[in-house]
Amino acid sequence: MLSPLLFGLTVASILAMPGPTNTLLATGGATVGLRRALPLALAEALGYGLAILAIGLVLAPVLEAAPRLAPALRLVVALYLFHLAYRLFRDNRDGMATRAGHGPITPRRVFVATLMNPKALVFAIDVIPFEAPHVVAYLLGFVAILAPLSIGWIALGAALGKAAAGAGRTRLVSLIGAGVLGVFGTLLMISALK
Repeated sequence: MLSPLLFGLTVASILAMPGPTNTLLATGGATVGLRRALPLALAEALGYGLAILAIGLVLAPVLEAAPRLAPALRLVVALYLFHLAYRLFRDNRDGMATRAGHGPITPRRVFVATLMNPKALVFAIDVIPFEAPHVVAYLLGFVAILAPLSIGWIALGAALGKAAAGAGRTRLVSLIGAGVLGVFGTLLMISALK
């Protein structure tokens, strides 16, 4: 994929879709607010950067040589998503967290979830042109597209969190986030077991 316009549209459309990381960003925004959840966007950028480079440069050739490894990786990711869903449900049972890094949604959890996000595999294998002479420009473009979308998911979550708090439904935010993560984990597990 060498057309910068096509690249940008593809990256933006994939990143804008709901997924495990976006669920964590929105839930983080809902639980601690926009400003305090901003470190989650950096954790996502670092997670995607490391995952895309590792997959594109190392793991893609391994998966090509050993295709049975892919379902095992999906199972690991599904189990991690179930773990996150459980933690979100359990850690937040008394209401919303009050500080970033001290609730169920931490930069570390966003980083690890993003490392394991199936979108990283799509970006590394199908979207980022590692064979292109200007691959660094594409990687920088990826980050430039990622940043505002990450902040957008956090802002959406913050707005939903304020609305939930105003309606006395703060617990609902965590339950929805845990449920969405559980659904993504289930879908990954089903695809791994096929």
